[in-house]
Amino acid sequence: MIDVAITRRRKKFSVEINFSAQDDGITTLFGPSGSGKSTLIDMIAGLLRADSGRIALGDRVLFDSEKGINLPPEQRHLGYVFQDARLFPHMSVRSNLRYGMRRRAASQRRLAEADVVDLLGLEHLLARRPAQLSGGERHRVAIGRALLTSPELLLMDEPLASLDQPRKNEILPFIRRLPGELGMPVIYVSHALEEVIRLSDRVVVLTDGGVRAIGPVEEILSRPDLAPLTGRFWAGALIEARVTAHDETYALTSLTFSGGAFLVPRLEHPVGASVRIRVRSRDVSLALEPPKGSSVLNVIPATVREIVSDDQAQADIVLDAGGSRLLARITRKSVATLDLKEGSSVFAMIKAVSVERPSVERTDTAAQEEPQTHG
Repeated sequence: MIDVAITRRRKKFSVEINFSAQDDGITTLFGPSGSGKSTLIDMIAGLLRADSGRIALGDRVLFDSEKGINLPPEQRHLGYVFQDARLFPHMSVRSNLRYGMRRRAASQRRLAEADVVDLLGLEHLLARRPAQLSGGERHRVAIGRALLTSPELLLMDEPLASLDQPRKNEILPFIRRLPGELGMPVIYVSHALEEVIRLSDRVVVLTDGGVRAIGPVEEILSRPDLAPLTGRFWAGALIEARVTAHDETYALTSLTFSGGAFLVPRLEHPVGASVRIRVRSRDVSLALEPPKGSSVLNVIPATVREIVSDDQAQADIVLDAGGSRLLARITRKSVATLDLKEGSSVFAMIKAVSVERPSVERTDTAAQEEPQTHG
């Protein structure tokens, strides 16, 4: 567990942040520019000093203003990946990686060079200099160098901000694999919603130097009250599902989740793989009975848990589908016509084609390549 309760006050900008997060998976610090994300991560790393408060990683105290504890960065045993790769230009990739190793005594190293090279796909790059690498390759090397310091926690401050989308798509799967394959918890800073969707286990939403919300990514991104921050147009829900079959005739994939099953456009993931589906609220319609003679392939029984309306014309309906959250945005007239209220039973209708391919990300890297069935 990482515990943070710190204050830093300056004339132009102050932060007062208090949160705790489990020391596993990826915790994302999310918020608009100027919300305090980079200031917070720099205080955790020891690059900036808080005015007051406490930072602890498990039983180890990194900072405590009352007790006079302020460990320097090199004694905090944290890895840090910056926005720019910051590789040494005169060194080869192998030498850059080993520079990270030298920061930790041999007896304290818990990650082997060969394991990190294999995980990040760096074998064919080891003899090159940074100038000979693509932007995505440089960032993978930077991640590898940070990992080889054998940190207890990896901090990543918008490491993909300078990359175009193809390079981001190249690196995101590597980052997602870190906690599971290396047992390495990550605190990841981003203001890009796509990165939050694809990487996060939990999210800390920051605004104006303070914590607005904290919780599992599925919960945070389906909260209507956070839509102004997470993007009202893209508001929706994240659902953890598993691939159960592929229909080659119609190029569809069957997915199961706690509330039932989905059909989506054909995915390349093997049967048994875990995926994360994003279903936008504007793509969900509601009915009191299952539709007949409809082109909609996904009809999910659900219960209305909350009705939120901050607009004269629209309302957000928070649904419980077998323990999974869904969000539907419909008109207030539809709410009245259907006589919806908390506890109402409804059917959520979602077109298969509305689940876009970029919205689906494999989350279980250990899934076995099982024989694919056809339906």
